[in-house]
Amino acid sequence: MLLLGLTGSIATGKSTVSSVLASPPYNLPVVDADKIARQVVEPGTSGYKQIVSHFGPSTPDLLIEANAENGGEVGHNGKGRPLNRPALGRRVFGEGKDSDRKALNKIVHPAVRREMYRQMIYAYLRGSWAVVLDVPLLFESGWEPMCGTIMVVAVRDPAIQMQRLRARDAHLTEEDAKNRVAAQWDVRDKAERCLRRGEGAGVVVWNDGEKEELKREVERVMS
Repeated sequence: MLLLGLTGSIATGKSTVSSVLASPPYNLPVVDADKIARQVVEPGTSGYKQIVSHFGPSTPDLLIEANAENGGEVGHNGKGRPLNRPALGRRVFGEGKDSDRKALNKIVHPAVRREMYRQMIYAYLRGSWAVVLDVPLLFESGWEPMCGTIMVVAVRDPAIQMQRLRARDAHLTEEDAKNRVAAQWDVRDKAERCLRRGEGAGVVVWNDGEKEELKREVERVMS
C-alpha cells in the first residue's frame, strides 16, 4: 500500500486537496492528522487533562466560557468544558513561545501518531492501494521516510497565503496571522525539499489560482 504524504503550510489549500483525493475518481482513504489532533484533546481524554494541567494556571481563558448552551462547567459530555482554541493558539503561537509549542507538541504528537497508525492499518486491511497521510508538519514530525510519495500543496506568492488565512480565520489580527505563518517552515522550502526526492517520489501542487485550477493541478500530479 502506498503511503501518500500530503502536506503544505497554513492556508495553502492542503485541506481542499485532501477533500479532492477522498472523492471520485480517486476515493482514497485519508488519515487526517489535524482532525485526529482535535479528537485526542477532547474533554475527558488524557491529552485534554495534560493541556489543562500545563496551560490552565497561566491561561485564564483556556476553556470555553460556561453557559447553558454548551453544558455549563461539565460540558456536553460531562467531562469538562472544551478548549478555547483561539486562546490556546494565541498562547502557543505568540512571539517567544518556543517552550509552549514544544510542551503542546509533546502532549499531542504521541497520541496523534498512535491513532494514525491504527487508521493506516485499517486502510491496509480493507485492501486500499494507497492511503493519504494528511499531515501539516510532515517533514518536521518525521513522517517523510515512511512515505512512498510526498505531495506538497504550495503557493508561489506569500501574500496569497496571508489573505486566505485572514479570510478563513476572521478572529486573527494581522500580527496573529504573521506569527502563525512564521511558526511553520516556508512552504516554498517544503516544495523544494519535496522535489529533491525525485520523479514520482515528490510532487508539488501549486495553488495560487481558483479551485477549478487546483483540481486540474491535482489531476496533473496524480496522473
